Amino acid sequence: MTGYFIAGALLLAALTLVLLERWRTRQTIRRLDEMITAAMAGRFCEKDFDESRLSSLENRLAQYLTASTLSAGQIQQQKDQLSALISDIAHQTRTPTANLRLYSQLMGEQPLSPQARDCLQAITAQTEKLESLMEALVKTSRLEAGVLVLHPQCGPIGPVVERALAQYTAKASGKPLTLCAMGAEGTACFDAKWTEEALCILLDNAVKYTPAGGRVTVSVKNYELFSAICVCDTGPGIAEEEQARIFRRFYRAPAAYALPGVGIGLYLARQIAEKQGGYIKVKSRPGQGSSFLLYLPRESEPGSAFLN
Repeated sequence: MTGYFIAGALLLAALTLVLLERWRTRQTIRRLDEMITAAMAGRFCEKDFDESRLSSLENRLAQYLTASTLSAGQIQQQKDQLSALISDIAHQTRTPTANLRLYSQLMGEQPLSPQARDCLQAITAQTEKLESLMEALVKTSRLEAGVLVLHPQCGPIGPVVERALAQYTAKASGKPLTLCAMGAEGTACFDAKWTEEALCILLDNAVKYTPAGGRVTVSVKNYELFSAICVCDTGPGIAEEEQARIFRRFYRAPAAYALPGVGIGLYLARQIAEKQGGYIKVKSRPGQGSSFLLYLPRESEPGSAFLN
């Protein structure tokens, strides 16, 4: 009989140890969950100062978060400084480039030799290139530093497409090539001003690379979560190995060196799309044209902030 009592006592003790260990495990998991939640909310602080493993973990997590906060602060400070520097440079170059444009116009009104006329056209083109570069750099740096803020609102995409097309109608006619919209109906949540900026970048590239007699078409495709503005051209197309590179800052494909541009437009367009919850894709094959799709979310995320 005594043996049964001893066996029962041992079994009870073993069960108690198992339950106690399970309780400790649950407490540890609960505390870890609290620590992670607090860290994500930015209000983490150490509570226990004993020699336990959990206390040691708290201390190490606190050290990591402190280092991460300092690193993030330093990165943001560097971005702010870079943005301010680029803005200062752009401001300082504005007057010289304006003077270059003015003197070029004055020279253009004078009788010039064919060689001098060619030099004047080159000066004018380089001045415009410098102005475009500085404008793109300022916008890009402010995007990356979070200085500019997007204000997405749900609404129709059609008006944005119409305004963007109107800006390139004359340029397309002068080439000439066909520029049109087909099925631009759709809704999304986007910042109209900056989405138009991104769409104009895609249109500018399409008109630039499409040869005379070609066609550039803009359409809208509606999906469950996104609406996509599609810019399709009949240009030379892009090789598969180049498609990921063209969105890099200052990257230009070898075949594009002879054409005007600084290689920052697509990078800026992608930044605009990403900062409002969207993205850009390209579909292309050499000799078969290209399609750039600007995806915009159809619904905004509650309580989220979109930075430009």
